[in-house]
Amino acid sequence: MARRRQIYEGKAKIIFEGPEPGTVVQYFKDDATAGNGAKSGVITGKGVLNNRISEYLMLRLGEMGIPTHFIRSLNMREQLVREVEIIPLEVVVRNVVAGSLSKRFGLPEGERLPRTLVEYYYKNDALNDPLISEEHIVTFGWAHPQELEEIQSLALRVNDFLCGLFTGVGITLVDFKLEFGRLWQDDEMRIVLADEISPDNCRLWDSQTQEKMDKDRFRRDMGGVGEAYQEVARRLGILPENGQVETVSTEGMR
Repeated sequence: MARRRQIYEGKAKIIFEGPEPGTVVQYFKDDATAGNGAKSGVITGKGVLNNRISEYLMLRLGEMGIPTHFIRSLNMREQLVREVEIIPLEVVVRNVVAGSLSKRFGLPEGERLPRTLVEYYYKNDALNDPLISEEHIVTFGWAHPQELEEIQSLALRVNDFLCGLFTGVGITLVDFKLEFGRLWQDDEMRIVLADEISPDNCRLWDSQTQEKMDKDRFRRDMGGVGEAYQEVARRLGILPENGQVETVSTEGMR
């Protein structure tokens, strides 16, 4: 389809005006960043893999009754999605101790949590996306109490489904980040899942070896980022067993 007006460019995606009112086109880039942009690089083919993985997971979640912004895939790098008013929250769902949770509380990575933990971060790069409470969210008007209740309910439903899905292909869903938006239709508003679900915003470990299969390989200079993303796609049945997307990593610091 013809390229339309660019609306927004983020670290991993570009949003373009959609072909009809109420839609936008989401383009997946090969750029990789960590530390809120402190480390950057390019992993050729990453955008293609993330597009395919996110499409598959959004469709599966839709089949389970989870409302999402996804409409359809347009090509190897682009999706047509519903235009939503993004709620400025990063909703992090944790099943296993890892990353910042480990650092904050001095807990060993890999320790399974006694219950699923839902955390909220204020989506603001200039402030390094600070951890916030439900009281902050309501007090500053980022979401109403009823919206927050719906967001938490949806996040837990997504977690339940994805944990089962990944367990079935030998992957542990350690934690992941979700974003939600307000979808307005016929003067009615509902909360829907937005953004993407991919190894860029999920921690995925091999269930047997605990090998990392996500963006932590980039964050921690482990190498093999593209190969790990391809393995996730293969296990989900998105890539054939011997199929591959050519990936080349070019890392830089800024």
